[in-house]
Amino acid sequence: MYTILLAYLRLLLRAAILLAVFPPLAVAITIEAGATDQAIRLDGILDEAAWQRAGLITDLTQQDPQPGGATPFVTEVRILVDGRALYIGFVSHDPQPSQIAIHTMQRDGDQGADDSVAVVLDPAIDGRRGYYFQINAAAARLDGLISGPDAMSTDWDGIWDAATQRTATGWTAEIRIPAQTLRFRWGQDQWGFNVQRYVARTLTTLRWSGTTLDANFIDLQRAGRLAGVGALRQGLGVSISPYGLLRYDKNYDSSEQTSGAEVGGDIAWNISGDLTAYLTVNPDFAETEVDSRRVNLTRFPLFFPEKRTFFLEGSDLFKFGSGLGRDFIPFFSRRVGLFSGEMIALPYGVKLLGHAGRWGMAALAVQTERTDFTEKTKLFSGRVTYDMDEHLTLGLIATDGDPEGQRENSLGGFDWLWRTSTFKGNKNFSVGGWAAASRGDIPAGHKYGWGFKVDYPNDLWDMYAAIKEFGSGLDPALGFLPRPGTRWYQAGISYRPRPQAEKLGWVRQFFFEFYPRYIEDADGRAESWRVFTAPLNIQTQSGARIEANIMPSFERLDEGFEISKGVIIPAGDYSYTRFRVEGKTANYRAWRLGVSVWFGNFYSGTMTQVLGSATYTTPAGHLQLELNAERDIGNLPEGDFTLDLWRVNAVYAFTPDLILSSNIQYDSESRNLGANTRFRWTIRPGNDLFVVWNRGWRQPIDSAQFFSLHTIEDQITVKLRWTFRK
Repeated sequence: MYTILLAYLRLLLRAAILLAVFPPLAVAITIEAGATDQAIRLDGILDEAAWQRAGLITDLTQQDPQPGGATPFVTEVRILVDGRALYIGFVSHDPQPSQIAIHTMQRDGDQGADDSVAVVLDPAIDGRRGYYFQINAAAARLDGLISGPDAMSTDWDGIWDAATQRTATGWTAEIRIPAQTLRFRWGQDQWGFNVQRYVARTLTTLRWSGTTLDANFIDLQRAGRLAGVGALRQGLGVSISPYGLLRYDKNYDSSEQTSGAEVGGDIAWNISGDLTAYLTVNPDFAETEVDSRRVNLTRFPLFFPEKRTFFLEGSDLFKFGSGLGRDFIPFFSRRVGLFSGEMIALPYGVKLLGHAGRWGMAALAVQTERTDFTEKTKLFSGRVTYDMDEHLTLGLIATDGDPEGQRENSLGGFDWLWRTSTFKGNKNFSVGGWAAASRGDIPAGHKYGWGFKVDYPNDLWDMYAAIKEFGSGLDPALGFLPRPGTRWYQAGISYRPRPQAEKLGWVRQFFFEFYPRYIEDADGRAESWRVFTAPLNIQTQSGARIEANIMPSFERLDEGFEISKGVIIPAGDYSYTRFRVEGKTANYRAWRLGVSVWFGNFYSGTMTQVLGSATYTTPAGHLQLELNAERDIGNLPEGDFTLDLWRVNAVYAFTPDLILSSNIQYDSESRNLGANTRFRWTIRPGNDLFVVWNRGWRQPIDSAQFFSLHTIEDQITVKLRWTFRK
């Protein structure tokens, strides 16, 4: 295994070294926005006279499944600027308008099965970071921060608006993005820009720029140029967002009741257009969605993403390292203000985000209050990047402070990334590396980590190789590192042919996958390895999927761990093979069903995991019901166990701005049932009223009856947040 991985790594490295010349980026196509001083009423109807003077894209090109092929989905795009906002209008023709798919009206809901249009913006024109805005045919909004050609966080919520109208020939849309929602250099007349339309029932994607199968929409090096935006201004560039809330809590075990009121807020100041300072005072995150519960069958902590608004703004600028994923995050903002799942009060926090020429910068400093488990402390994280040219970026990161306030801890790191979208003409290729070290009150062992990755992510062939090492003394108190004291060798190759229609017309694409991973400890001994393979993985023309996997694995346990209550897997070496079969129906239908079954050996015995999902949506997307369930059945010499986890999501949207949702979760390990019910009224973008009700129940240990649950807690919060911009 070790020899194969090293040989594969050397092969990709030689390919990179032998490549003497990379062609420059292709000349980008350009569209000029029209200027207007006429008020645009956001109703989804492009009937104002100003739209006739707008910059016009007369049609989009099919990108998937047949790049450049003819399509009946004619699409017009119009762009306007009025000095304070960017407007994008879409006219989407459809020969069967009754078949337009809508599954959600929820903000940041899953629009993967919906007819939609999307916009990416790269105000810095650096081809690296930018903004993503998408709406479906019901005007449900989804947005995100782009941090790479295949990396985007959709947890960010910007202030913008949209409206749509269904017509006899399809649907139309208007999008308004205020200048103050974006960071950009004032007076710069061009931005990176691209638009896309997706037709769900035929899985057809149409774009303005980047129309090959190898081009990702969020790859900003593939974007065109939007001219005529130099007149955009942000006024004084000041946004003030105060909030006020009322909260009621009741603990049924102790009969304790508390209530109270709180105020706080955020201030943002665009210092130079592309450089923004933020101040938060007594931030509250009552409206943040609860984490999805998960079953942990490993001996390592699980990763849960950041969802709090203050920490999400500019999170793309803190991204560090190539090939790390969730295996090592030097700065993980969930370490701030959270400890063992409990909130820690933050009296204040400040941030600085943005660019200055080729320099990018991000800094965060917060003060935390003392609790029964943590001390009052100050925490800091900073990141600086420098774009050497259109391909190469260098970066530094530093953190300081311990969330518990018990010890000294700091971390510093350096990373670099070279990437192109013109390898061998129009292919994607990148190579990058990183190094980091800790200091302070940290464990014994090497205090550093390093890594290197070569990546060739394209449609027909997707290949990569990576090596990374995490020292036993690498201890990021403000980061996430589940497996210190290890060295990883990883590689992957995926062959994804698209058969000709006359041969296998029902198949859209095959995916043949081979992903080995080998991990050794600080002494060079094998700690774990696995080889994930997909001899069968098919996507049909309708979007349904069929997959079968084989995964031989090895784990060495130096000490036993409790996989379920009372079931302890002892120390030792374990070799076993897991199998999976999976199926999923087409997403565009009203009913969507999926099932995945893992089975085979597991450590010293066997285990079967069954995961199922069912989703129903009414035709207009007002009501969506979703059920996800998991059952894990283990049969081990050390003991048998059965773990259950299920989650029900119910959403009713009166409009995209008036939504009632409930997330109900139960797991048999904690025997707790929790319900998070949230009412959100967006009075206008940036001004929201939230009513949040959290209720918890517990199943007595001596009862096997599910309905013997009794209430343990209630929490009701009413929160009003308002935004003033100057």
